[in-house]
Order: sequence, then structure tokens, then C-alpha cells
Amino acid sequence: MADPAATPVEGDGWAAAHSPAALTASPPAPPPPRAALAVPAPARMSAVTGGAVPSQGGGPQRVMMEPVSESSRSRRRMTGAERREQLIQIGRTLFAEKGFDGTSVEEIAASAKVSKPVVYEHFGGKEGIYAVVIDREMQRLLSLVTQALSASHALVKLERAALALLQYIEESSEGFRILVRDSHAASGTGTFASLISDIASQVEDVLADEFKERGYDPKLAPMYAQMLVGMTALTGQWWLDVRRPRREEVAAHLVNLSWNGLTGLNPNPTLTAATRGRILAPTSDVRTARPTERELKELEKARERELKEQEKLRREQEKAREREQREQEKARERELREQEKLRREQEKARERELREQAKLREREERERDRLRAQEARLARTADRLGPDQPEPGAAGGT
Repeated sequence: MADPAATPVEGDGWAAAHSPAALTASPPAPPPPRAALAVPAPARMSAVTGGAVPSQGGGPQRVMMEPVSESSRSRRRMTGAERREQLIQIGRTLFAEKGFDGTSVEEIAASAKVSKPVVYEHFGGKEGIYAVVIDREMQRLLSLVTQALSASHALVKLERAALALLQYIEESSEGFRILVRDSHAASGTGTFASLISDIASQVEDVLADEFKERGYDPKLAPMYAQMLVGMTALTGQWWLDVRRPRREEVAAHLVNLSWNGLTGLNPNPTLTAATRGRILAPTSDVRTARPTERELKELEKARERELKEQEKLRREQEKAREREQREQEKARERELREQEKLRREQEKARERELREQAKLREREERERDRLRAQEARLARTADRLGPDQPEPGAAGGT
């Protein structure tokens, strides 16, 4: 007799009906009462196996039937949607652990405690499950980043986008592992690369507007968008395993590098108040019910706070630009003073060199004049003595 407490497997009707156990088993009987049942001799039925047990006394024998447990009564057949969701979640876990190639339909079916035909009936194979998992993860991550880029200020957009990726990694680690397992972020191929390209396209529009406002060439926005998104994605892959430091601190350092550059790094970066503590929700998880009066007031207060923070940030950035301009002006003035000082020193050095050269020429000229005067005196002395006169000092020599 078949076990009345067994749970029917949803979706595998043909396989269950034509299995060897189903063909040899007797038709199901209504559940017996909890009281003992009288079974005529010479045989009695086993309550466990459903087989005949020989009678030892030759008369009617009483057989105690096992009562149906409450847990067995609470079991029910899964609906098609529930079974489908179960297979998706099991496949998601296996794909994250072993990858697509390392996961088999047999493993998925065994983990779900169903037969392989059930998997094929719902998805046609592991490829169908994998496609659903990938689509869900991509939509979730893209939804988070799209929400982050809806902020009005460029710095806040950058902060929230970095935080959105790290939030997704922290909350959906299995999904992120699936996205990046078979496709490196910089490889240019695969689902993760296409997702990064979609996000970069949105960042490109933001950068183009900022470039126009600041006088930069907007044609460079696509290249800078790839740089920003690629840097953030690779940092996320690194943080997936280390999880140190906290995600808000990682996001602050990412923004510090991308916003300030290496030459202007802040030694202790933090997120702005408009981003700190913010948790994004995928579009599919957001409530669609009409907000209450209290929620509307809270939203209005939040918008006011955000506007104040943005205005405060704008003033701080304006002051920072003014300070930077003053510092640059002071640096230019110092440079000009240094150049002027160097020019005067070089001019003095040239003047000293000219004076030294002039003195040297004067000494040489005096030396030449002295030699000429000496030669002239010798010549006059020789003329006075005459050709026959001995030179002075020659007398008395004989």
C-alpha cells in the first residue's frame, strides 16, 4: 500500500505515474481509523508494508495501524509557481558555488528532491534557469544604480552609484559571483561586461552635462564613464571577498579618488550627509501603494534636507574653488617673485663678471704700458751710449 503521508511531486505526473513502483503498487486506500481493525484469518495486512502476514492463531487478528502525523497532514503539493521559484533559488546557489559548467541538472533536481523531468518541464534544462537568474541579477543591480543616478548633484550621484554597487554585492553576494564568475569586468565580453556597458551609458550622460558646465570637451565623457565604472566594478570584485573596510568607507575612498584625483586626495574622506546611511531598494521591491500623509511629510522633509545639503555642498565647493584660485594666484605671485629675484641675481652676476673682465683688461693694459715704457728707457739709454761705448758695467773688464 502506498504511504498516504507522502508528498506528491509537482510537475512530474507522467514520470510518477509510469514508474515501476506506481505500476506494482496497489490502489490507495482511505486512511484507516485510529482504532484497531479486524482482519480475517488466515492472513493479516501489515500497516507498514501493506503485505500479508500469516496468522498464528487461526482466528481474526487485530492489526494496529500507524496514525497519520500532523506534519504529514500539513504537507501539500507545491504549485507550479512555487516549484519554479524553488528551482531558481537552488540553481542560483549552485551557479554561484560551482559556475554554470560545474552545475548539472542532476544536482539541481537532487537538491530540490524532484526528478530530472520536473526541471526540464519548467525550464528545458539548466540553461533556462541560468538565463532567469542572470536576468534577475542584472535587473536588480541596474535598478539600484539607476536610482542612485537620479540625484541632482554630480558628487551625490557618484557617491550613491558607488554605494549602490557595494550594497548589491553585500546583499546579493551569490548573484554578483554569478555575474562575474565567467566574465571578467575588463574582458569586454559576457553578461557582466554588457551590464557595465549599460551603467557606463548612464554615467556618460551625467559626465557630459558636467563637462559642458565646466568647460571640458563633452566628447571625452564616454571614455571617462568607462574609467569610472570600470574602477568601481573592479573594486567591488575585490571587496566581495575581503569585506574590509565597511561599504560606506569603501565608497568614500572611491569617490575621493575619482572626484579629487591623486594630487588632491582627502586623507580622511567621508560621504556627504545626503548619501550617508542611505539604503536603496530595487524597483520591484518598492511599494506601489499610495503614500500616507505622514510619509509625504517625511519625503518633503527629506527633499528639503537634500536641497540644503546640496546647497551647502555647492557653497563649500565654491569656497574650495575660491581657495584654490587664491592659492594658485599666490603660487603664481611667488613664482613671479622667484623669477624676478633670479633675474636680478643673474643680472648682478653678469655685472660682476663684466667688472672683473674690465679690471683684468685694465691690469693687462697697465702691464703692457709698463713693458713698453721699460723698452723705451732701454732704447734711449742705448742711444746715449753710442755704438762704440761699452755698456754700463763693461768698463774695467780688461
